[in-house]
Amino acid sequence: MLNPDLQKKLLAEGREFMKNDHNSAYTDFESDQNLKLPQPPLVKEPMSNHAELLPRNFEDLEMEQDFIKLLTERKSSRVYTQQPLSLLQLSFLLWATQGIKDIRGKSYATLRTVPSGGARHAFETYLLVQHVEGLRPGAYHYLPMGHQLEFLHPVDDLPAQISTSLEGQSWAAKASVIFYWSFVPYRCEWRYGIFAHRPALMDAGHLGQNLYLACAALGLGTCAVAAFDRQMCDSLFTLDGEEEFTVYASPVGTISPKDHSSEKAFYQFVEDEGL
Repeated sequence: MLNPDLQKKLLAEGREFMKNDHNSAYTDFESDQNLKLPQPPLVKEPMSNHAELLPRNFEDLEMEQDFIKLLTERKSSRVYTQQPLSLLQLSFLLWATQGIKDIRGKSYATLRTVPSGGARHAFETYLLVQHVEGLRPGAYHYLPMGHQLEFLHPVDDLPAQISTSLEGQSWAAKASVIFYWSFVPYRCEWRYGIFAHRPALMDAGHLGQNLYLACAALGLGTCAVAAFDRQMCDSLFTLDGEEEFTVYASPVGTISPKDHSSEKAFYQFVEDEGL
């Protein structure tokens, strides 16, 4: 059991991190942007030679348009029917969470489908694909500049790898695709320096919520996950763990629109086990 005094200390440090006191001991802070240092790249370069253009005919998707209904229908789903997603559905989910709408200045900033402090957009999107029409199972990386998806490598025993990467959450192994978002810290540190990390957490929430709403629009299910083996996830996508590391995950799968009994059973199990 964690020492109670140490636990109180760690809780206090966490609370301080979440505060927004910019004006106390650090008035002489200068960001790399203010120091006129070179701006980091807006996106990560392709990691392979296997990138394919994704479809963008989103008007062909059967999609709920009533925003109030979307907010009402949005929920976490942990029970999936294991039917394949279409490539167009996956394309829409990727565009909805990190799609680029415009580029400002001389590649100074990207304007995307989600907000980000200073338009820094410090995240990269990786996928473990199991059931998507037209895609072989394995690890992928999204290239937002060209709205492309690049195949990285096959993954042996995908269900087991998914479950282990998410700290034994075996329900996620039935998802069609798992989104893993990495954080590239210097993208926002360049502008905000020592104050970059708290707003980056809020930015992660923006893209997670967009995934929820996009899934609700398509009649799909998702569930944001904070419990994951960060080192294993980094290894799956060859991230160095310092200049880029995993911060967030979210399985996506097909769900039954009528039968919620299995979802209720899941929650009852969690309550009974005190999880």
